[in-house]
This record gives sequence, C-alpha cells and structure tokens, in this order.
Amino acid sequence: MRILVVEDDDRVARGLVTALRNASYDVSRVATAAAALDASPADLVLLDLGLPDGDGIDVLRKLRERRETAVIAVTARAEERERVRGLRTGADDYVVKPFGIAELLARIDAVLRRTRAARSAAGAEQPPMRVGELSIDVAARTAHLGSAELVLTRKEFDVLVLLATHAPAVVTREKILDQVWEASWESSSRTLDTHIAALRGKLGEGVRIGTVRGVGYQLLDQPA
Repeated sequence: MRILVVEDDDRVARGLVTALRNASYDVSRVATAAAALDASPADLVLLDLGLPDGDGIDVLRKLRERRETAVIAVTARAEERERVRGLRTGADDYVVKPFGIAELLARIDAVLRRTRAARSAAGAEQPPMRVGELSIDVAARTAHLGSAELVLTRKEFDVLVLLATHAPAVVTREKILDQVWEASWESSSRTLDTHIAALRGKLGEGVRIGTVRGVGYQLLDQPA
C-alpha cells in the first residue's frame, strides 16, 4: 500500500515517514499543496491542513475527486468546527496533533481495510439498490435521486448504502459506527450526527432519514 505524506514541517514529516516505512508501507512525502496534487496516485494521503501555499481543505476537496484515494487529515486544528469542516469535505478520518504513532497506524489500518472492502464490492456485479426515488450503484459508488446524481463524500455514501440495505428497518447507531467507522468512541458518535445531517440536506424531499430516538436511523421512501 502506498501512502503520501503531505507535511511542511520537516521534523514531523521525518518522524511520520520513518514510522510508516517501519510498518512496511511504501511512503513518499511532499511539503506543499501544489506538490500534493501533482504527486503520483496513492492508496492513502496523510494531509496536513496547514500548508504554506494553500488551504489544505481545498487540497482535500480536489483529492476527493479521486474516488479510490483515501484521505486522513492530520492537523493542529482541534476545534469542533474544523473537524466538522474536514469530515464534510470528505476526509475519511481526522487526527489532531499531537498524536501517538500507534493510534495513527491503527487509524490508517482501519481506513485501508474499508477501502479494500469497497474495491472488492466494486468488482462484484449487482443491480442498483432502490428506495423510492433513490437509486444507488454500489459498484460504481454513485447515487441518484431521480435523474440527479448526488455529490457524496466517501463516508456519506457508505452510511447511505448501509441504511438503504436495511430500509425501512432501523439501523442502530452502534451498527453504523461499527461498520462504517469501525469505532464506537464519543467523537465518532458526533461525526455520525454530522454525516446524517449532511445526507438529509443532500437528499432533500426525495427520501427521508428518520430518527428513532436513542436507537438509530432508518431510510424511508416518503417525506414526513
């Protein structure tokens, strides 16, 4: 697996590159936004959001256009609004500096496992999933509401697929966190709320995500 480290601090970058190579990853490093976008494709990008030549969020947005590239934001921006902004833009995970290498490696492993699973599913022939006006092509990782394609982040798509798979049954918060984030800690719970809110905004009146308080969510083909 190839990892691209985008970090302008030489000391931090050296530590990351050494740790990742010791974990048997193929690693390269760049220090600017321009170099990150010009770099060869990687399986995963560790992206510092505070880059000297541009906003890391803009880089993240452009990287998200490459469907097969996973992105973990690695940044000193610890405020909740910044975490929400990064996740809504499409980061697969968000790690705040300073962090432990063991935790970072665990998060990388979890993101890459989900990426491999998604690629495996993409290779399988299966008809589109349908819930009312919503149509989801799991293999192509696209979703349409009527004739309009929805612009979804990787995590939004994964949550939507899970809800559609069980529609109209309720999917518990624990199950969503376990299958989409492989986690259950409190920060991930708030992340789930953020993604549900974003999905509701994008789905509009076509289909509805219902809340069963204290239990979870369900995908319904009729608005309330």
